[in-house]
Amino acid sequence: MTISPGEFWVANIPFTSGQAAKKRPVLLLWLDGADVVVAAVTSASPRTKTDCSLQNWQQSGLRVPSTVRLSRLDCLEQALMLAKIGTITADDATRVKTTWREKISLKF
Repeated sequence: MTISPGEFWVANIPFTSGQAAKKRPVLLLWLDGADVVVAAVTSASPRTKTDCSLQNWQQSGLRVPSTVRLSRLDCLEQALMLAKIGTITADDATRVKTTWREKISLKF
């Protein structure tokens, strides 16, 4: 399986307790060895300044209007990526990158 940043995947996200997991859509942000850093994708409307609505969600392979939650990051083993959904469009990628650059900063 080959995965690349900018792709949407269904991932098996383990709960903090490690007792169970839930299948959720994610946007792959970057690879780090055998791990991948992902942002949560939700059908809920944006609720914070770090949420980014996808304008071209259908072209990206998503089934419903979606939001990328840049405040909800996970570092997952690549083996937890179950199925590729699609790839972010250039316009939406620009919006996500702009949101990251303008709204995300360390607080220490």
